[in-house]
Amino acid sequence: MNTRFNFDSNLKQLKDLLIEMALKSEKAIKDSIDTLINQDIEKAKEIINNDTIIDELEHEINNKAILLIAKESPVARDLRNIVVALKISSEVERIADNAVNIAKSTLHIGQEKHIKEIVDIPKMMDLALEMLSDSLKAFLTEDVDLARKCAEKDDKVDEMYGRLIKELMEYIQKYPSQTNQITQLAFVCRYIERLGDHSTNIAEHVIYLVTGQRFDLNA
Repeated sequence: MNTRFNFDSNLKQLKDLLIEMALKSEKAIKDSIDTLINQDIEKAKEIINNDTIIDELEHEINNKAILLIAKESPVARDLRNIVVALKISSEVERIADNAVNIAKSTLHIGQEKHIKEIVDIPKMMDLALEMLSDSLKAFLTEDVDLARKCAEKDDKVDEMYGRLIKELMEYIQKYPSQTNQITQLAFVCRYIERLGDHSTNIAEHVIYLVTGQRFDLNA
């Protein structure tokens, strides 16, 4: 009974750290898009510098997971819980990396006047972050149905991404002197699209946790 309590307590600590990391990554994404819209160079630099905080959280999660495996020798569902937490932390860290990449694109664009008002990129971000929120909720509640719904939203993110890239490529023809800015905006679209992919991966890990079977939700 005591051993079970200790394991559950340590697993909860692991999940709490993971959620803290996810919230920081989510904020970094939101801040990076705000930075892009407002061309806030100093804030962009701050986002890049703060990435180490999220990296440190991932290291802490990794260390706790390894210690938990070494001390408790978990099997079956318990082991899957730890392995999935590790896999999700890796996805979340990559999401934070995308925030850094968006901030770097802001630096590359600098104070150059935007070729158009940035409206559609934040809409795509909102949908991708909705996916992230759903996938993490599915993890905490072990809700397979909610995890599966992520794939449906990912199709919408992909559709928005394709439309935006097509539009930006047309802008290159119209404004060849603005190629750098247009290219950076295309990169930003790609980073947001990747956020949707990482959220889908988290959803797949949730299904593996609950069922013990691998599923490709993008298939």
